[in-house]
Amino acid sequence: MKNNILKLGILMLGLFSILVVYLSYLQVIRGPAIAANTYNRRFQEYEAQVLRGTIYDAKGAVLARTEFTDGRGRRVYPRGRETAHLIGYISELYGRAGLESTYDRYLLGREGADRIRNYVNKILDRQQSGGDMVLTLDANLQELAVDLLGGRRGAVVLIDPRSGAVLVMASSPSFDPNRLDNIWSSLVADEAAPLINRATQGAYPPGSTFKVVTAAGALAEKPDLAAKTFSCPGFIEVDGYKLMDTDVHGEVDIKKALAVSCNTTFAQLGVDLGPDGFEKAVKAFGLTQDPGLGVPARPGTIAPTDKLHPTELASSAIGQGEVLVSPLQMALVAAAVANKGVIMRPYLVDTVKDSMGEVILQTSGRKWLTATSPQIAGIIKEGMLEAVRYGTATAAAVPGMQVAGKTGSAQNPHGASHAWFIGFAPASQPSLAVAVILENAGSGGAVAAPIAGRLIAAAAAKGY
Repeated sequence: MKNNILKLGILMLGLFSILVVYLSYLQVIRGPAIAANTYNRRFQEYEAQVLRGTIYDAKGAVLARTEFTDGRGRRVYPRGRETAHLIGYISELYGRAGLESTYDRYLLGREGADRIRNYVNKILDRQQSGGDMVLTLDANLQELAVDLLGGRRGAVVLIDPRSGAVLVMASSPSFDPNRLDNIWSSLVADEAAPLINRATQGAYPPGSTFKVVTAAGALAEKPDLAAKTFSCPGFIEVDGYKLMDTDVHGEVDIKKALAVSCNTTFAQLGVDLGPDGFEKAVKAFGLTQDPGLGVPARPGTIAPTDKLHPTELASSAIGQGEVLVSPLQMALVAAAVANKGVIMRPYLVDTVKDSMGEVILQTSGRKWLTATSPQIAGIIKEGMLEAVRYGTATAAAVPGMQVAGKTGSAQNPHGASHAWFIGFAPASQPSLAVAVILENAGSGGAVAAPIAGRLIAAAAAKGY
């Protein structure tokens, strides 16, 4: 009998120990992830008790606020479709997304002094309040970018290369977060995928805009290439594979090769880089990383090094092959050249304040990566300037301002080429870096470059 009681006691102790370990795991290891889950019902309870904070753009325009009707709060998004992918939404049925999700605890007053203040308010049966957020986004420029996309599938990103502040991040098609519960089924079924933020989650071949990365990698490996000329007969053969060019460009240096977008030159540079050199160049620009913007972002991808055989290298070096990137990543490529080789970490949230107006979170420009040297960035910048002066990117020109740019027309298996443009301005002291893509729209020089030019001109007129 005593042995049975002892065995039972050991069994109960063992089960209790397992329960303690499991609960500790849930609390300590899994706790933060569970608490932040967009479907966590606890947040729904907080919503009913707390006056959720307001989200503003950089100029003070309201992007999200809470309105009360019959004692029940409802989230309202004045800019609707224009900012839906960034601000996100709150739904009892479908959870929460975007910055509304990422900064939930601040907006609900569960961080800083608000955490204690609202605990006291709850005990005293007083109104609990959350903190406000101020973004780097300019709502008027965002509206312009959406208008320029014109309902077509695509995205626009505009960044201050000196700080990393995101001024515009537009994705099309979009949706109205004010009507989310009523239209969810149609959004999910829509083949145009309006719920996807194409600016950060899109996976596109970058086409010739990627030649900027190839040029930087090649010049880093062999600086003397800056003084070399290349012969372009209109094609290049690599292991029996014939890669055609857009024209017979004749003798070109690396700057002119960028300006006229010579496939032959950059395909050869990619082959000469080899798998390791090519991968090094891609990683230097952070293309395979998530920059931590606060909204979901897809890291870029390339073929594994063991599959980067010469023909794949030739295709990848001109932004084809297995290279897939997002518009945000290509905006950062342009920003790197603009900022003398340094990429600042991009950010959307400038300031978070508590319910009493005290700043509890302030974002400032922080260096993220050194993509290339100032000397190499300068060479590439000259090539991008020539592209706008006389090359493939003349449609991006802005009167009275030097614009540097690179176009791309990326072939894909799903229809016409994607139209790309990346660039920056003013070239002497860049304060704006941009990336534009329109899916299946054809020539980047004809379609994407004019959008970039108009957006740059509008931003400059506003003092950016």
